[in-house]
Amino acid sequence: MTAAVQPEAYRAVAARLAAGVVVVTAVRHGVVHAATVSSVASVSLDPPLLLFCVHTDARLRDVLDATDGWAVSVLADDQADVADWLASPGRPAVGQLDRVAHAPAPVSGAPWLDGAAAWFDCRTEAVHAAGDHDVVVGRVVAAREGAPDAGGLVHLRGRLRGVR
Repeated sequence: MTAAVQPEAYRAVAARLAAGVVVVTAVRHGVVHAATVSSVASVSLDPPLLLFCVHTDARLRDVLDATDGWAVSVLADDQADVADWLASPGRPAVGQLDRVAHAPAPVSGAPWLDGAAAWFDCRTEAVHAAGDHDVVVGRVVAAREGAPDAGGLVHLRGRLRGVR
């Protein structure tokens, strides 16, 4: 029988997985909710599906129970400040995007952040419990590429790094 991996050891090893950084947004009762996420992946081309993981006690997780539409902005290499802001604990629930330029996604109306490398507009297809997180699978109902020369933002070893 093998010993269980301790959470601290797992976190240190998992930090070696370079992960793309996105912001997921949703709107409930006219209030925009946003969160920085580094656990996102393309699932399927036909139908087009995308997934992300969200902590079960995150404000965004509660919002997803009330709406099936949400948006993803794939952050560009120069948007680390946006990622940091939307990942900071204790930020206000209202006005999270007051200092971040954005426009509504075409179907859900959830914000797409200006200057991102790409955007997805999604509708929830399924939510799967996975430990202290939920895996949210969405059908992509609209997608758009950003500027051709935009780089990406990755999370590696606890730091945000721009790549081109």
